[in-house]
Amino acid sequence: MSGESDKTVQATTLVIVDPDEQSAPAPAERERAKALRAKRAEERERAVARWRAIAETGGPEGWIEQELRQKGLLVDVDPSTLTDADRSSYKERKKAEAEQRRALKKLARQAYLATHVDFVGQGIYYRDTDDETKREAEARLTRAQSNDLSALDSPEALAKALAIDAPTLRWLCFHREVETSSHYHFWTIPKRDGTRRLITAPKYQLKRIQRWLLRNLVEKLAVHGAAHGFLRARSIGTNAAVHAGADVVVKIDVKDFFPTVTFRRVKGLFVKAGLRESVATLCALLCTEAPREVVQFRGKSLYVASGARACPQGAPTSPAITNAICLRLDRRLSGLARTLGYGYSRYADDLAFSWRKPENQPGSRAPAPVGTLLRGVATILEAEGFGVNRKKTAVRRAGASQRITGLVVNKPASPNVPAARVPRETVRRLRAAIHNREQGKPGKEGESLHQLHGMAAFVYMVDPKKGRDFLDRIEALQRAAP
Repeated sequence: MSGESDKTVQATTLVIVDPDEQSAPAPAERERAKALRAKRAEERERAVARWRAIAETGGPEGWIEQELRQKGLLVDVDPSTLTDADRSSYKERKKAEAEQRRALKKLARQAYLATHVDFVGQGIYYRDTDDETKREAEARLTRAQSNDLSALDSPEALAKALAIDAPTLRWLCFHREVETSSHYHFWTIPKRDGTRRLITAPKYQLKRIQRWLLRNLVEKLAVHGAAHGFLRARSIGTNAAVHAGADVVVKIDVKDFFPTVTFRRVKGLFVKAGLRESVATLCALLCTEAPREVVQFRGKSLYVASGARACPQGAPTSPAITNAICLRLDRRLSGLARTLGYGYSRYADDLAFSWRKPENQPGSRAPAPVGTLLRGVATILEAEGFGVNRKKTAVRRAGASQRITGLVVNKPASPNVPAARVPRETVRRLRAAIHNREQGKPGKEGESLHQLHGMAAFVYMVDPKKGRDFLDRIEALQRAAP
């Protein structure tokens, strides 16, 4: 690349174009695309049928020999027995055989690629068949059976379960440092500190596959009881309730949580669960993506990897994968908390600890071992491949407002008040907004009844009685709305 070309490369802000905003292709283009898809489907069917024939003959070499023999092109003559007059004809026949052999090898290769994944990108180790000893295979099968994953025993079985063919599986898994297109949509949302959080959401086909993997693979993996995020019958309410009424609450945030759960860690998780290395590699590729920057080069947009593949924020599989990855972390933190007299819970990357004075020592003035806890947590996180976001570490005592995952957990003044509850200012703001609407006043700019309904549902989650009243009033407003 010339120095002048280097100067034309410019990184730009990641921009996602809404498919609805793109101009629709002309009818002629749609017909050509349809005809091309049909032609490719026919070619793929022929290649699949050809590979079946190759497998029946024992492999490519046997199939090539059979095809040459059927076409009468196989030369099986000892040249030393030929006369000088026959040698010229022999050379011509051998030349025709070699030419046909090369063509048949090409067809066999095409048939192989139509039914096998084969290669998934530079820097990714992958083989369709795994080299494992008998003992390793038995141990893997035992792990797979314990996690109910025996059906995903090969790349072919994975493709069949996902209802796609091998070329499509390879296309979805393939890793490139520089892409001309992406399987993901990108956008950012504001964070509390004023920065932007990148959301990487899969497009339709990959999202369907990730949801299948979530149900049939990831959700079958073991998760610690201290995990409360993205699990059935668990919520921010159950997470906060663990720490209700505590004397001291400690909140710790894991730094760069999702980017730290890399492709290698996800692959290792799946191998440990009992998948073959080849299948684990494909599943890990389907569940991870590299952070990318859009670079304009020669009039084209290129998606350039700016880091290692990791669980993207926005993929259906990411939260459940991180819960499974954190199993040992949760065990170690639970053990540390129990030793120091703390309770422990985790909601995604938010770690929460709570300490109460010993019941048998109500008058004790012994302080909570906060420093020991913070040092121990930092050590364990580092050992498990994570880090502490020290800017978000907070210690709250009973005299201050204690909040866990957005809910107040201070000891309530009345037994009728939920142990974990929505902050008072949020409830007041919701009540005032509903009252204004009932009085015929317009809502605030950007405020809709749907948003109020969501806030009321949030209250209902932790305080059903109060939340039900809000929901009924909002639903009456929605019915009366023109």
